[in-house]
Amino acid sequence: MSFANSFSRVCRRSSLICRRAFASNTRRPAEQVRIVEVGPRDGLQNEKNIISLETKIELIERLTRTGLRDIEAGAFVAPKWTPQMANSSQILEHILTKPPSAPHPISYSFLLPNMKGFENFLSVSSTSAKSSKTSKNASNDPNAPPTPPPSPQPDSGPSPITSTKDPNEMPSNTSGAGNPSSITPRPTTEVSLFAAATETFSQRNTNCSIAQSLTRFQPILALAKTHSIRVRAYVSVALGCPYEGPNVSPARVAELAASLLEMGADEISVADTTGMGTAPRTLELLRTMSTAGIASKDLAFHFHDTYGQALVNSVVALEHGIRTFDSSVGGLGGCPYSKGATGNVATEDLVYCLHSLGVETGVDVEGVAEIGKWISGELGRENDSRAGKAILARNS
Repeated sequence: MSFANSFSRVCRRSSLICRRAFASNTRRPAEQVRIVEVGPRDGLQNEKNIISLETKIELIERLTRTGLRDIEAGAFVAPKWTPQMANSSQILEHILTKPPSAPHPISYSFLLPNMKGFENFLSVSSTSAKSSKTSKNASNDPNAPPTPPPSPQPDSGPSPITSTKDPNEMPSNTSGAGNPSSITPRPTTEVSLFAAATETFSQRNTNCSIAQSLTRFQPILALAKTHSIRVRAYVSVALGCPYEGPNVSPARVAELAASLLEMGADEISVADTTGMGTAPRTLELLRTMSTAGIASKDLAFHFHDTYGQALVNSVVALEHGIRTFDSSVGGLGGCPYSKGATGNVATEDLVYCLHSLGVETGVDVEGVAEIGKWISGELGRENDSRAGKAILARNS
């Protein structure tokens, strides 16, 4: 694909894009925002010391109890290039066979670069589903020996004919049925693809051109639809490239996002991979995408806080209709292909900021702050969430 004169091409195609029924979530009111927690994948992938499978699973299980509904759990990529993600298949298997307890259903996403990664994802999903079904059938086996009755207890006198319990009393929130933390809803899974907004980053990160990356994605998107698997697509370096500089063409980003949506992607996460984004350029990008006919409901924004601009840029995006944001507990993260790019915006900081604006997220910011402290300690690194540290200090 040639991106020459891309802005004029975007404008010419805008009427077609406006008519297309993009696959998307239900539009959210201004006071409600969806948070996609990317810590277990994007947050950990750049850590130098290999993190144990047990720590990764515990991180995910802790996050599920905070009200988050979307968690990026791993990546089916070549271990040679991203060794930290080598055990993602085991994480997926664990999620599907032993779903973490949560107050509501959670969607777990896995990043993949090509068809081989998707085939590996499908293989693990299929095997885990069969294993889970076999285990369930075994537990319901009518030929299994009956469970012995409980041992008799000392006689404490006749049982009262009339219950002494107040019939109007509400169920205790510590009971198994009423306690949200005891619920184990069936998880759903989805996959994420990633493209780049500059040719140099595309070649360095995926060893192919932008056009070639789109060609790679076509069969993945088609196969995902046959399996009813939701697909998220990242557009990396949308607000700055480590090789081509900060002035990435907004029209090129819009063109790429439109192409991915037309190919069948359900959501586009616009990523400021380097953290070079500023409020004016974020606004320019939002306006360009709107002009191209791309609806805000089909977009998420993914800010890194390299230059301390992530929250400012998030508020700009919020004011212009964006209702889905990516973030990472404890500010974990960094791109291995972008030298100097530090972590994602911290989930604690983003949620605290949104709550201060009267926006609902459904996320327990104090619970996430505790997790940020814990995982930072596990990794032997500084907790990069300012709000998280302040909340913990206040509560100590």
